[in-house]
Amino acid sequence: MNLLKAPRWLSQFNFPYESFETIPPSVFETINQNLDKLQHPEPLVSIVIPAWNEEVNILRSIASLAKLKTTIPVEILVVNNNSTDQMQKTLDQLHVRSVFQPIQGWGPARQMGLEQARGKYLLTADADGIYPPEWLNEMMAVLQQPGVVCACGRYSFIPSPGFPRWVLTLHETLKDCLADARHLKRPYLNAYGISNGYVREYGLKIGYVMRKVRGEDGRMCFDMMQYGKVKQVRSAKARVWTGTRTLEKDGNGSYFRALWIKVGIELRRLTWLFVAQQPHDTKTSLNE
Repeated sequence: MNLLKAPRWLSQFNFPYESFETIPPSVFETINQNLDKLQHPEPLVSIVIPAWNEEVNILRSIASLAKLKTTIPVEILVVNNNSTDQMQKTLDQLHVRSVFQPIQGWGPARQMGLEQARGKYLLTADADGIYPPEWLNEMMAVLQQPGVVCACGRYSFIPSPGFPRWVLTLHETLKDCLADARHLKRPYLNAYGISNGYVREYGLKIGYVMRKVRGEDGRMCFDMMQYGKVKQVRSAKARVWTGTRTLEKDGNGSYFRALWIKVGIELRRLTWLFVAQQPHDTKTSLNE
């Protein structure tokens, strides 16, 4: 984990563009050259990205995925979740498949990606994530182990004003420790869309919740436990990087307020963290 600053390789994806119109054609050309080398017409793995109003962020995400170092046949599929900005124009300039989901919500978007994917395995990614070169290999090394149906990755934050890297390192250390505790009895709570993988066959049997509610990945993972094991991907080479906008939103611009809110939530959950969740209808249940 990078204690005081973000890794230097991230800077190549720090595009300064603010809208589709400001992206030079040469940038698309470079990314497409990498995509053409990476993708395969008969993929073993589908990387699915649901996205809403991410006309610039999606460029960073796909540019990083295009530079994956792997020999595994792969495709990238983006689900345009009823965007109202110019994201589709960005996608149309990139050599990736895209589909449109008019039903708003994380679950409906991921469900369409699941249905349209071609691979035996599905890796979920986010439009604001930046992916290291070995991400796919490290995720698949766990997902392809005997009896494993779901692999949960980890992520770090790129520092921003008010959110210095050393503070984020502390946050991530606590988050990773919590993930290890969750894994004992409730491993599905570690399933985040930014870095998650599962066997598509079982995903199709289960399906995502088709309403706008957070935790759609955890619900899917919980139901998959009837078919096999859930494992964490702890490798530093698989750690995805993302911005701090979620923390900023949760804390109204203050990291320590965001941390205080998060700690309060986890303390309230502590009494049942080490008790296995009973079977229930994940499609209709409310978040605890």
